[in-house]
Amino acid sequence: MSKIEEVKSNVEAGKTKLIQGLVREALDEGYAAGDILQAMIDAMGTVGDKFSAGTIFVPEMLIAAKAMSLGVGVLKPHMAETSSVSLGTCIIGTVQGDLHDIGKNLVTMMLESAGFTMIDLGVDVSPEKFIQAVKDNENVKLVACSGLLSTTMPALQSTVAALKESGLTGFKTMVGGAPVTQEFADKIGADAYAPDAGSAAVKAKKLVAAT
Repeated sequence: MSKIEEVKSNVEAGKTKLIQGLVREALDEGYAAGDILQAMIDAMGTVGDKFSAGTIFVPEMLIAAKAMSLGVGVLKPHMAETSSVSLGTCIIGTVQGDLHDIGKNLVTMMLESAGFTMIDLGVDVSPEKFIQAVKDNENVKLVACSGLLSTTMPALQSTVAALKESGLTGFKTMVGGAPVTQEFADKIGADAYAPDAGSAAVKAKKLVAAT
């Protein structure tokens, strides 16, 4: 098993005590920080699939996310070196009424590694707080709104509407989360939809390039 495969399997297994050492070893062996990050994202994708299938539960998912977070902590200085061009600021948060943050945290890691300056507002974020964050931060190019519960889809809609009605300009909106679809994103007027963290980074870079 290659070192990068070891990183992947240990994230899946939630081996929080081992992951930092394995990531350092992978870097020492010459693996690129971006490739190691992608392996961990793939691992979390597998964890998410298992969770959806009911073969693992919230505690296992949280400990895998913790393992990934520790691994990303080791990678961050190396990713900063390779990502010298800033793509601007991204405001991200889970919408009002929703307390889930694993998906949001994965997207935050991906966008940060892609070159965005991330402002994470956390969970249960009101439309007003998103708008204030755009006002308070420089060079905001993207506002990313996450929602995992179908009951908070109206909050996604009202957040996107509030941002568009705020009179603020120069940024795009992106939405995502388990119940969200491209059709829903189109309906509420979001500029982009991303089904997962990997595609969120690709979409975000394309959106910013087009502004």
